[in-house]
Amino acid sequence: MSFLPAQLIRAKRDGAHLADADLRAFIAGVTDDSIPDYQIAAMLMAIFFRGLDDRELATWADAMTRSGDVIDLSMIKRAKVDKHSTGGVGDKISIPLAPAVAACGVAVPMVSGRGLGHTGGTLDKLESIPGFKVNLSIPRFTELVDQLGVCLIGQTERIAPADKRLYALRDVTGTIESVPLIASSIMSKKLAEGIDGLVIDCKVGTGAFMKTLDDARRLCAAMMAIGKAAGKRVSCVLTDMDAPIGHAIGNALEIAESIDVMRGGGPEDTRELTLALGAEMLLVGGVTTDAADARARIAAALDDGRALAVFRALVIAQGGDPATIDDHARLPKAEMHTTVVAPQGGTVARIDAEKLGVASVWLGAGRRTKEDAVDPAAGLMLEAQIGDAVDASQPLCVLHHPRGLAPDRLEQALRLTREAFVIQPDDPATTMRLGTAKSRVLEIIREPS
Repeated sequence: MSFLPAQLIRAKRDGAHLADADLRAFIAGVTDDSIPDYQIAAMLMAIFFRGLDDRELATWADAMTRSGDVIDLSMIKRAKVDKHSTGGVGDKISIPLAPAVAACGVAVPMVSGRGLGHTGGTLDKLESIPGFKVNLSIPRFTELVDQLGVCLIGQTERIAPADKRLYALRDVTGTIESVPLIASSIMSKKLAEGIDGLVIDCKVGTGAFMKTLDDARRLCAAMMAIGKAAGKRVSCVLTDMDAPIGHAIGNALEIAESIDVMRGGGPEDTRELTLALGAEMLLVGGVTTDAADARARIAAALDDGRALAVFRALVIAQGGDPATIDDHARLPKAEMHTTVVAPQGGTVARIDAEKLGVASVWLGAGRRTKEDAVDPAAGLMLEAQIGDAVDASQPLCVLHHPRGLAPDRLEQALRLTREAFVIQPDDPATTMRLGTAKSRVLEIIREPS
């Protein structure tokens, strides 16, 4: 080692701006284990309090990207654009989105994640399709992106390995919430995919990691700065996460709902987000320069069956059972269903997405520890939405769970589900206000033309 990590830690602690060479050397030491955990943790805490300027952030993220393999997709002639979500409850958007965008001429090389905390993961959802494999080799991934225009896999050991070590330490040192560390973690993995551009779905609200618009804007600004320094086009769509997306929360349940969207149906908010994010991906990919035209193209792909045809080909190519697309009964089914009913009549005024996300974890749809196995059939189905008028004892939500679920886990899920629904007594003004459809899209941030 040609530098002393302690000197860099002290410099950043005292507010200094670190040289590019020093930042790259530090990440190299993270990757090859030559810097011990306690010094990495100290640097993370220094960055948490002192931050990184745009130059430092771009260098730090680029060093993380290059700590492993950067996939070469240059042989694929189509524009290559991915989408990243910062995590939400019922967030199944990648599943209908990627095939729809591919059907419109933009390649989607998507390296996805698993559930994190109360939020679901795309890989867990896909693996609820019997036989579906997410652990493909990079050559096979490249081949499918070229042939089908899309492939969805998990992060390999050689994609941004520095991030894996940094993330594990952030998780136990109180440095998760640092904007530059979040931004570099997301962008390093995405840039390693060999993409030309990226659309960020930045969730905002009670069920998101970013609770306020200002927090979301700061994160988006950092990710866009990293993308610009790397020569990639990045757009950010800020979307509402104060209530779950769609009706389904849970892996197989969300696959079935995603297929409905690819048949031209599905919940209105799920379709809206698919259209909005798909349109941004077409704009970033240069297929069109007109936002209305881009949205119309995605809508057509969902409505005329082209998106579903791409998804069917993808399921077959990745080893899944295509019969599940036509027959949802072939997806995993829960043995037991427990219904939560309205305690009183009135109007559904609020649905706490985070509480329902945590409830789904107690049911087995997510992981309480990294060793936990996911039950693909577990989850919740919402029977009422914000603005709905309900009578006392009317079903609000149905819990899907195995027969042998521990009683204390079921009770936790029931408690959280009951708490998640806020029913206001009938009032004409309130009912009219809550019944007005609210767009999930809060704001779109694009690079200046």
